[in-house]
Amino acid sequence: MRLKMALLLLLSFPVSAQDSFEFVVLPDTQTYIEEFPSIYMKQLEWIASKGDRFSFVLHVGDITQNNSEEEWKIAKNGLILLDGKVPYHLALGNHDMGSRPGKFSDTRNTRLANLFFPVSEYANNNNIIASFPENSIDNTCAEYHLAGEKWLIFSLEFGPRNKTIDWAKNIIKKYPEHKVIINTHSYLYEDNTLQDGDDWYLPQKYGVGKAEGDEAVNDGGQIWDKLVRTTENSILVFSGHILGYGVGQLVLENDYGNKVYQMLANYQKNVKGVENGDSGYLRLIEVDTGAKRISVKTYSPWLDAYKSDPEHEFTFSDVGF
Repeated sequence: MRLKMALLLLLSFPVSAQDSFEFVVLPDTQTYIEEFPSIYMKQLEWIASKGDRFSFVLHVGDITQNNSEEEWKIAKNGLILLDGKVPYHLALGNHDMGSRPGKFSDTRNTRLANLFFPVSEYANNNNIIASFPENSIDNTCAEYHLAGEKWLIFSLEFGPRNKTIDWAKNIIKKYPEHKVIINTHSYLYEDNTLQDGDDWYLPQKYGVGKAEGDEAVNDGGQIWDKLVRTTENSILVFSGHILGYGVGQLVLENDYGNKVYQMLANYQKNVKGVENGDSGYLRLIEVDTGAKRISVKTYSPWLDAYKSDPEHEFTFSDVGF
């Protein structure tokens, strides 16, 4: 009888009470979708086949190269493989908006992204509790209960506007016990510093960067100062966008003395080490609240290979969950 009761208790124990969970960070897919769609599809097929393993997927943006209907169709064909299997969250990059195909971020026009991923459909599949502007996928917030913790995941537009940051802060105030993960396209440099200064990567250098007031854009340093640093339970930030070696990591303490783990990953064409852009690497993140550890691995389903160099495979220990 005691054994039977123990088995019943074990079987009824919720998955969210486990000490760890895994998720995927999908770096910029723009050149895969433009030149190597079979590699992109292999990435999504592999993730879908591991549906029981991963809690969600974060796409850091630049989903497409030219923001064209043809490329959004390919993007859709891959991501629908995850529907009902693995929730996914899209941060729109500078290549995912603009007045016409090939015109990157001259305006904040995300019509095609929202045409192929209507917010009603997107929200139902992906744990979305809020979006901004309303009825769009430009900025979204999802909620999860995993590894004994409550989580908010924000996917924020390229160069989040002041009013977007205010929107995120207002949601965070309503969920003071939730850990916060930020997923945005442009944030960290390959030299492990926050984006700022005067280089062409910054959102201020694009057409959207001319706006002022509530519409004014924010670079990595400003996102840190206005949102991440001032959020008590901020814990992870993911981004892409940067070429060069395409990877970086930075650990800083927020205003409450809590460490925030920030990572850049980009494995597309013209990134050193994967110059041809035909590798298909993605990031596998394991969060273990029991062991107070965040582990990062880099794997390509296309090559069936890992990158084991220290900048591609590493662990953060003594994480204060």
